[in-house]
Amino acid sequence: MRFELPEELAATRPPEPRDQVRLLVARPAGMTHVRFTDLGAYLGPGDLLVVNTSATLAAAVDGTRRDGRPVTVHFSTALADGTWLVEVRPTDNATGPVPDASAGEGITLPAGVTVSLREPRGRLWRARVGVEATVADYLARHGRPVTYSYVKGRWPLDAYQTVFAREPGSAEMPSAGRPFTADLVTELVSAGVAVAPIILHTGVSSLEQGEPPLPERYRVPHATARLVNLTRASGGRVVAVGTTVTRALESVAHVDGWVGPRSGWTDLVLGPNRSSRVVDGLITGWHAPGASHLRLLEAVAGGDLVARAYEEALEHRYLWHEFGDSCLLLPSR
Repeated sequence: MRFELPEELAATRPPEPRDQVRLLVARPAGMTHVRFTDLGAYLGPGDLLVVNTSATLAAAVDGTRRDGRPVTVHFSTALADGTWLVEVRPTDNATGPVPDASAGEGITLPAGVTVSLREPRGRLWRARVGVEATVADYLARHGRPVTYSYVKGRWPLDAYQTVFAREPGSAEMPSAGRPFTADLVTELVSAGVAVAPIILHTGVSSLEQGEPPLPERYRVPHATARLVNLTRASGGRVVAVGTTVTRALESVAHVDGWVGPRSGWTDLVLGPNRSSRVVDGLITGWHAPGASHLRLLEAVAGGDLVARAYEEALEHRYLWHEFGDSCLLLPSR
């Protein structure tokens, strides 16, 4: 799907109240424009919302290269051997990483911590972080949220947390869940809509157009797998809150749609060669042209419905990115 995104449609600041962002409900029968707080009108008793309870890290830290040039290090993903995948970017809101980083280079961070670059992983680097405590503790003291050039100003970490956030681990906010409030969740549960958690810790999203998503750590608990299977068996819909939830659920979905509990790493890429097996609907933000997330949306809702939704969103001036408006894709019913 190809489209051009006008610069003025980028959301530049956190919207409050959260649940008052616009919501486009996209169904085969047509498009409906409401507010996110109206979500319950499009879900019903027996439906299941699956949410990501990963919390956002203060994953950006300013540092200095060995020649004195300032950079910002984005901490993307913790690896099993204690190293991290990091992105090294100029401090001037550049659209990509520094072009001349090299293996063996050390970057000095606050409190005398050094990030030693080991080997490239695409646009990222596997790096050793010289901290005495955990990297998460270090980021809590010295980091700030990852921020891109379209966001005006810097905002506290709370602005990047969802109401579901429990376990720190995401480099960037699982933003589809941001418009939810405790009151809205209570209303949905009171109306018979069930809510179940998964964990998927997101990496940095600043990939080049056409780059596949990075492998990410996830966990689908036994109780959630059971609820998904019960919902499908009883005729309810499994609605994923975000592409992160979709990726986690589809990573444990068998060909017949049955899911089981599992944790580990997923490199699943949904698209033309792998459609959705278990997710019936999807709550999502609006993704940039060329993003791999667009193929995931099409795998759930079909290319035609996604294209129509994006045309409608552009025509009606919906806002894009993590602080933007929302879409509920319901390819059936």
